[in-house]
Amino acid sequence: MEPIPLPSLPVPLFGALALAGLLLLAHLRGNAARTLLVLIGMSAVQLLVVSLAQHWHWQFARAIQPVSAVAIPPLAWVAFRRGAVRGRALTRDLPHAAGPIGVAALAALAPPALDVAIPALFAAYGLAIALAVRAGADGVPLARLEHGGGTVRMWRLVGAALVVSAASDVAIALALSADRPVLAGWVLSVAATGYLLAIGAIALTPALDPDRQEPETEPETQDANSQGRRPDPGEDAAIMERLDRLMAERAPHLDPDLTLTRLARRLGVSAKALSAAVNRTTGENVSRFVNRHRVEAACRRLAAGDTVTAAMLASGFATKSNFNREFLRIVGETPSARRAALDGDGAKRDQDRAETA
Repeated sequence: MEPIPLPSLPVPLFGALALAGLLLLAHLRGNAARTLLVLIGMSAVQLLVVSLAQHWHWQFARAIQPVSAVAIPPLAWVAFRRGAVRGRALTRDLPHAAGPIGVAALAALAPPALDVAIPALFAAYGLAIALAVRAGADGVPLARLEHGGGTVRMWRLVGAALVVSAASDVAIALALSADRPVLAGWVLSVAATGYLLAIGAIALTPALDPDRQEPETEPETQDANSQGRRPDPGEDAAIMERLDRLMAERAPHLDPDLTLTRLARRLGVSAKALSAAVNRTTGENVSRFVNRHRVEAACRRLAAGDTVTAAMLASGFATKSNFNREFLRIVGETPSARRAALDGDGAKRDQDRAETA
């Protein structure tokens, strides 16, 4: 394939440098999972390859560009599965190498087929991630419950970025077929840089937690959904009774690293069974159920005289943004407003006592 003429400004090169900076920052801070670091690094490599292939016409870069491109979607999927759904299982990830291997074969044997294969792979993985999180926060059992839907939103954005990339590849093919190579160059520069930068930035958000040492298996349960039978209200009631007892006696919600998987394991049920029981009984997902207990604990700490920050940390929240959002959702006012109201009530009682005396 002839090199596509790109704008004189090497936009992908600047994107590669930006991602390299994000990668270094994440490594130094230690606040990103290894799989996410690999995803950011591969995104930076891909932008560098695009620059070398299209701006400087390196033959080797042009040869590997399709293969390095299709390494991004399976890496995103593996990062999602390992960081949010099931933990570590390298052998389960190996089949995803079939995409890059297949594209390498097509590049050698049938280059025109790449115009279909590459967008199809990006779209397939993007839609797969979007469908995997359609259940909401309970669809990412390894994510911290504190983040609620934040993790889901971030992964939906990653999926959307992959689908946008597929659409840009189609746009490039249409521009080339219409003999508009300059337009194709702009699409390649802007779209590739934009979606890879988006993936890199999203991968560093606090909602996407570092890899967790979680067991690969869950307790065997007679989960109604997995057995294809109607849910049993008695089973839900039994799970909720045990859950309420655990929350009252052991206060697992005070652990900021609590996940759906960990909570289910402490109850001896599957994450799916726990999620279904909470949803059918309370109308909430497990994340909101746990955060409600955390907010109630924070209210008690505020009433006892704690500062807002002290109450946040003592109740199991790790970030102030999540604490403020969940507190406002449940209580109807911010923690600072509640603290001020309590201080005002205390001052009024002191004044009343002084006047009475």
